[in-house]
Amino acid sequence: MPAIGEVFATDVPARLDRLPWSLFHWLVVAALGVTWILDGLEVTLVGSLSPAIQRPEALGLTASQIGLTGSAYILGAVLGALVFGRLADTLGRRKLFTITVAVYLVATIATGLSWNFASFLVFRFITGAGIGGEYGAVNSAIQELIPARRRGYTDLAVNGSFWVGAALGALGSVVVLDPAILPQAWGWRLAFIIGGLLASVIIYIRRFIPESPRWLMTHGRPEEAEAVVAEIEGRVARHAPQPLSIPDAPKLRFIHREPTRWTEIATTLLRRHPRRTVLGMVLMATQAFCYNAIFFTYALILTKFYAIPPAAIGWFMLPFALGNFTGPLILGRLFDTLGRRTMISATYGLAGALLCITGWMFAQGLLTAQTQTVAWTVIFFFASAGASAAYLTVGELFPLEIRAVTISLFYAFGTLLGGVAGPAVFGALIETGERGQIFNGYLLGGGLMLLAALVELALGVSAERRPLEDVAPPLSLAPEEAD
Repeated sequence: MPAIGEVFATDVPARLDRLPWSLFHWLVVAALGVTWILDGLEVTLVGSLSPAIQRPEALGLTASQIGLTGSAYILGAVLGALVFGRLADTLGRRKLFTITVAVYLVATIATGLSWNFASFLVFRFITGAGIGGEYGAVNSAIQELIPARRRGYTDLAVNGSFWVGAALGALGSVVVLDPAILPQAWGWRLAFIIGGLLASVIIYIRRFIPESPRWLMTHGRPEEAEAVVAEIEGRVARHAPQPLSIPDAPKLRFIHREPTRWTEIATTLLRRHPRRTVLGMVLMATQAFCYNAIFFTYALILTKFYAIPPAAIGWFMLPFALGNFTGPLILGRLFDTLGRRTMISATYGLAGALLCITGWMFAQGLLTAQTQTVAWTVIFFFASAGASAAYLTVGELFPLEIRAVTISLFYAFGTLLGGVAGPAVFGALIETGERGQIFNGYLLGGGLMLLAALVELALGVSAERRPLEDVAPPLSLAPEEAD
């Protein structure tokens, strides 16, 4: 290992970016991307299982206690993101994405074994911490291992898989809550325990994912980084249909430096990249407000204004989840071809405009439960691609040394500001029972998305198909390289 202050040259970034797509990259996507499926499963499952958990033969929780457990999950996710995100930048991606899924495994099984409100609350908080901790480590690892030309599409598709978990949660709740299949007192417990057991499979698969060579490189361990890249190249070559033809890779010069301090993180965000910081804050907060406002009050709208029975809510969730998943999947490639600025502004803008129009139609009584669901499905086809791109943006626009904690900071900011405020505002508006008041909420959500589209046009960065080191020079890059 080089001494502190010593300069070394490496071609690790170029060698990673020049690799053809292979089974190794599919393994990365499957092993790390499952995080968002788990998150979607958790969020949807609790909402769907709430009536069963409220039964006297279960935990007998009140509606307000159910709401508090939801808040505990979100708070845990925020704190977990901040703590584990910082550790992912300090200790490495691989250690942390193993630790965080292990935390999730233990906590979600414990949730299924809860004996009262207090235990259920604590275990939901810890579950949230595990999931929140995944965001920084996993997003960082995916962006650092996937070739630049496919980074946008891959990251969007992975983030969009949240809605696969949401669909599974909706369908799973129908099964575990069926008294003909399972006793009512145990069905909800089994749902959580099965989720935890699935995490054990994830831990096993992640054993085959190496440490990020880029993380090793920026932490003064170039020999280890090059060894990992050589191993990856060997794995790619073994499964290639024909011998790899790989040109020589250019080298970059780095300085082995002291660990990054919080003051340096603040300086990088506020003084070195203030425009990017504003952009990240706006994108994350606006999509969080819009998403959480609609998603967490979805059932209330359907039951209160369209008289849909609670047991049927899951079936209305499926097309909504389908639109959210297919948006990033279908539009994702355009983020790597037409570019980040064009596509982020377009998806945010279209989602915002359609949300305002749908709000007006709702206020005028022009929609049914079915057409309302179709409208939301179309809106979030675009919004999902934009929201997924927000996570991509806050990851790739800042230096490698602070990537995980930056993702975590913006996630926490967006969740606390938009994620908490959205459901509270819409819940209060729905409580009035007046369609006109709810229309005002739609205008607010749509207006914020339109504002974000304008901010992206003004401050967006063309990061498509460019190496991460080119988009945001690492803090450890030698001065002449940075210049």
